[in-house]
Amino acid sequence: MIRHSLRRAKNVHKQALSIGKTEREKLNGHKGRVIWFTGLSGSGKSTIANSLEVALYATGHRTYILDGDNMRGGLNKDLGFTDADRVENIRRIAELAKLMMDAGLIVITAFISPFRREREMARELIGLGNFIEVYVNTPLEVCEQRDVKGLYKKARAGQLPNLSGIGSAYEPPLTPDIIVNGGDEDVGEIVNKIVLQTAA
Repeated sequence: MIRHSLRRAKNVHKQALSIGKTEREKLNGHKGRVIWFTGLSGSGKSTIANSLEVALYATGHRTYILDGDNMRGGLNKDLGFTDADRVENIRRIAELAKLMMDAGLIVITAFISPFRREREMARELIGLGNFIEVYVNTPLEVCEQRDVKGLYKKARAGQLPNLSGIGSAYEPPLTPDIIVNGGDEDVGEIVNKIVLQTAA
């Protein structure tokens, strides 16, 4: 199976296109970017991402959110939560985000994305100047107190063995572009901080 995939890949040739990222960005009136949120479940990633999109939309930016739960209901519904599946989940999202960025959009991703190696893979694929990593550094105890989806309760009861931060590792970014605390920082202030970075 692997050999077949590799053999088939040799027959793939990149098609030259007349309209590129520069032209699409010119039409949109802004640069395409990927704003990559990472943090524990319940840290506030989706809430902040949604508020950020509202703010960018209000100022005429073309945006799209790729959210973890939404993607697992469609493109990635065939994946589980083993380490291997988590790696593949992030690989697919990075490839998709790159395509959408190439369309001139500001792509906002909200995924736990627990492993540094995969986040660095995403950064390299998307490009250093196009990738903004936002670490939502909300303490585990705050995330667990919120437990909006009941995941921590299940994990503590042994019903969810692979929850990041409990039964599976979460590797915090070493040098994120932006660090915010979804536990005690105002969402509006967080969004303003990110908007300033995005416009830079």
